[in-house]
Amino acid sequence: MTLIKGGLLDRRGFLKTTAATVAAASLPLGAARAAPKRGGHLRVGLGHGQTTDTLNPGLYDSGFMIAWTHAVHGRLTQVGPDGSLTPELAESWEASEDAAEWRFKIRKGVQFHDGQELTVQDVVNSINFHRGEGSTSAAAPLVEPVRDITIEGDDTVVFKLSGGNADFPFLLTDYHLPICKADGDSIDWQSGNGCGTYKSASIDLGVSANLERHENHWRDDVAFFDSVEFLALIDLNARTTALVSGDVDVIDRVDLKTAGLLGRKPGVNVHSISGKAHYSIPMDVRRAPYDDNNVRQALKYGVNRQEMVDKILFGFGSIGNDHPVGAGEQYFNSELEQKQYDPDKAKWYLQQSGIDNLQVNLSAADAAFGGAVDAAVLFQASAKAASIDINVIREPNDGYWSDVWMKKEFTFSYWAGRPVPDQMFSTAYQCGASWNESFWCNERFDDLLIQARAELDNAKRREMYWEMQEICATDGGAIIPMFNDWVFAVNDKLGLPEVMGSDWDLDGNRFMERWWFA
Repeated sequence: MTLIKGGLLDRRGFLKTTAATVAAASLPLGAARAAPKRGGHLRVGLGHGQTTDTLNPGLYDSGFMIAWTHAVHGRLTQVGPDGSLTPELAESWEASEDAAEWRFKIRKGVQFHDGQELTVQDVVNSINFHRGEGSTSAAAPLVEPVRDITIEGDDTVVFKLSGGNADFPFLLTDYHLPICKADGDSIDWQSGNGCGTYKSASIDLGVSANLERHENHWRDDVAFFDSVEFLALIDLNARTTALVSGDVDVIDRVDLKTAGLLGRKPGVNVHSISGKAHYSIPMDVRRAPYDDNNVRQALKYGVNRQEMVDKILFGFGSIGNDHPVGAGEQYFNSELEQKQYDPDKAKWYLQQSGIDNLQVNLSAADAAFGGAVDAAVLFQASAKAASIDINVIREPNDGYWSDVWMKKEFTFSYWAGRPVPDQMFSTAYQCGASWNESFWCNERFDDLLIQARAELDNAKRREMYWEMQEICATDGGAIIPMFNDWVFAVNDKLGLPEVMGSDWDLDGNRFMERWWFA
């Protein structure tokens, strides 16, 4: 098994990064072990995908589309395998002293799949696509601080922000922010014409996708497969059988109950990588009884977190504390009291809300994550001792993200985490954010979010992020019972780099450009 933790770029590295400073990060991955070879057709079985998927980058919401966009599209910056920030379509960037103005020098010679060259206008239109009143993009909170985008010459894009933000280049790695071809005042997202390492040959949304290597990509040290095929295999058994039988070369979301047995099968290697990924159980705080924080706290103390880690993750993870910052992260609040299973304390909180017995419905499907339904049943059992009656509703996998998540009042969800806390908090916890899955609002939290974003003193910033984690844990609308490792399996014909990304599954979702057939 492989256990790897990601890192973060240090504070001095935030404000100015050039191609020279990251040259080492741009070397061919895996070169120290064995030279990657070109050729072959990679087949990947993904435990994601639904028929409601869309090519609209602002609305990507399944792992299938996240993998697809990482292959087909490019972004200004990207997260390297060690968690550091590296250039992609921007070859360098520089900030003003207060980090409120950023200049990105755009790489020359980048071609879209249709042969047209990347321009600064493509960059401007692609970021503006997510801005403005009425934006439904999940990236809208990330670009909301952008007050103006201007062009200098033919290679520089200038972002003027409402306040300082030392993390701004990290935010531009978000998978919702690909650089697409400009089309009038908007972008052409419908055609799938990108400038990534692979071009889209065909896609059947929520079912399958076929990709071919982009021969004119600006890098020649990535994308070793001739072609890649994605298959949406939501069923665990179907996914595992496909790998063992040789119908696919890679699967994600390995059945953790049998991961050890799978790894002992001839020709199969299982890998586990820890990072920021976590599972959540959001409550719609706009609806009773979840509008009462005493009820939310009762439910948080009614879940047996360690039991879930042991029985759902089988040790491939750790317990959570109802906020999304992991123990290995720079700003993790190490002094925040860890919630433990405590039925008596849960009952006390119910009493404070004037309730003796609580009855709620909890929607779950393995589309949320493998074992989500079993986790719901465990929650149901542990909550009984706290006088909480949970009715588990098993929802269909297909359409879960469009018809259940953020539609029903109590559901299961998963997050890969984000490179920096500001990005995670802005995406899923800021009041009014498109993906604020509990619809929670806290004025103090939002004030701290803005302040921390602009604060360049690291010690002061840490204090703010520590308080924000405490607010989430004691008032927030999401239960976060556990952080999960990424566990995936491959056939032994594949060559993998020694260091693999942990910001997303399957080597930071860069498997299609970093791996090869040995």
